Amino acid sequence: MTIELIKSADRGYADHGWLKSFHSFSFASYHNPRRMGFGPLRVINEDRIAPGTGFGTHGHRDMEIISYVLEGELAHKDSMGNGQAGGAHAGVIRPGDVQRMSAGTGVMHSEFNNLPQGETHFLQIWIMPDRSGVAPGYEQRHFSREDKRGRLRLVASPDGVEGSVSIHSGSRLYAGLFEGAESAELELAPGRLAYVHLARGRLRVNGQLLQAGDALQASGLERLSLAQGEQAEVLVFDLPQ
Repeated sequence: MTIELIKSADRGYADHGWLKSFHSFSFASYHNPRRMGFGPLRVINEDRIAPGTGFGTHGHRDMEIISYVLEGELAHKDSMGNGQAGGAHAGVIRPGDVQRMSAGTGVMHSEFNNLPQGETHFLQIWIMPDRSGVAPGYEQRHFSREDKRGRLRLVASPDGVEGSVSIHSGSRLYAGLFEGAESAELELAPGRLAYVHLARGRLRVNGQLLQAGDALQASGLERLSLAQGEQAEVLVFDLPQ
C-alpha cells in the first residue's frame, strides 16, 4: 500500500493575466516527470478566468474532459453544435453542473467567462479513455448542494448510473461537501487506485489533513474515510490501474 500527500504549493502554476492556473500534473510549459498522471487521470487544472475572457477555439482528440465549476459560469461552444443556435445543449455551466466532453475522433471547442464582472473558478479534468476513436459526445448534469451534502455523490461513471454523466473509462468520480461531524467512506476494490482532490476548505482523509488545493493519491488501499470537514468541497476518483 502506498499513500502520498501532494501539497497545493507543489503544483505547477501559470499566470497568463486573463488566466491563472494551478496544474496538479504536467501540463503545457509545466513539466514534472514525477507528476505525469495517475492511472488514467491525466490533468486536473484549477483555473480562474477573468471576466470577458477565455479559451479560444482549439481542438482535442481521444480524451474524456470534465469541467466542474466552483464559482461563476463557463460558456462552452463546440463543433458538435453545443452552445450554438439549434444545438442540443445551451453549453453554459454553473456551480453544481458537471460537463463531460468526449473528444474521441476530434472536436473543436471554446470556453469563456462571459460575465461582466467576477472570475470563473473551475476545475478542468482530463481522463484517458479506455479506447480511442470513439464518436465525440457531450453531456451535462446538475448536482445540487443537498445531493452532495455529507456524502460522496457519484457524478461520472462508465455506465452513467445514478444519474451520473457517462465516460469512456473505467473511472468513477465522486463529489462531496463536508462540515463538522459529516463523514463518508468509499470502499475500493482490489487493484484500484484512489485520488482525492480538495477543491476548497479543510478535510481529513484517512486521518491526514488536506487543505484547499491539496491531494492524496493511494494504491492498495481498501477504503477511503473522509471526516472533520470545514467548508470542504472534495472530488474523489476511483481509478483503474
